[in-house]
Amino acid sequence: MKDFRRRPRAARPGIAAVTVLTAGALVFGAGACGGRATTHHKPGTSHEQAGGSVGRLLAADDGAGHRLRQVDAKGAPRVTVAVRRDSEDGWNVRLSVRNFRFTPDSVGGAALLGRGHARLFLDGHPLARVYGSWYHLPDSLVRGSGGGTGLTARLYADDHTAWAVNSTPIQATASLTTASAQPTTPAPQPPRTPRPDTALEIVVSHGKVSPAPGRTEIKKGRIIELRVRSDHADTLHVHGYDKEARLPAGRTVTLTFTADRTGLFEVETHESDLLLTQLVVR
Repeated sequence: MKDFRRRPRAARPGIAAVTVLTAGALVFGAGACGGRATTHHKPGTSHEQAGGSVGRLLAADDGAGHRLRQVDAKGAPRVTVAVRRDSEDGWNVRLSVRNFRFTPDSVGGAALLGRGHARLFLDGHPLARVYGSWYHLPDSLVRGSGGGTGLTARLYADDHTAWAVNSTPIQATASLTTASAQPTTPAPQPPRTPRPDTALEIVVSHGKVSPAPGRTEIKKGRIIELRVRSDHADTLHVHGYDKEARLPAGRTVTLTFTADRTGLFEVETHESDLLLTQLVVR
């Protein structure tokens, strides 16, 4: 009598090979991925679930909706901020960091110690995200934020959590009101009028000159100041020096010059042709 029990079939060579290759690929792939760190999170996971195991994720946030990632003070990132008034517009902001480097190519990835970016806040209001040491802050942004003065730079990990020590965000603050200005060329000052060596006061009233015309001796090189007041409009003229000045009625006019020529020089009015005084320069 025949035995009708089914005997086990031998595995087909093709299927066995595929199975072995698939298992090998999985093992090889797992080894390859596990052999290097990745900075980007998997699809469907949040930034905080990205696998960055550095530090301790706290329940508290930085006040702007970003949770704190606390690390030990020793070796923690550090930042300082300096602002300088720009000669054309706004301020130039410089961030100096320690134990930290900017990684714009891996933003959104896992939190790796000493990596990430910075954010700027003006009086607590978000201003900009920064991926380098320098940032230009134009006046328009300051005015748009209400004209604040306190600029804060805060450090963040690639997963957007805020680096923190002792439950406090790692940050630095500078004041825009105390920002040093760029060196500027001082505005030219008007030349100072030297004090006169000789001053004469003359009044013309009703066609008469007071004091009566006389001669005044002056050394060459000295400074002369003539202060003349006339009751009618006229023109003051110093012969030999060709110095003139309008004489509005009722106003005192001052004419100053240096006696750099020797001789006898008359001072008179043009319209009324009155002799006011004579200058003898030796």
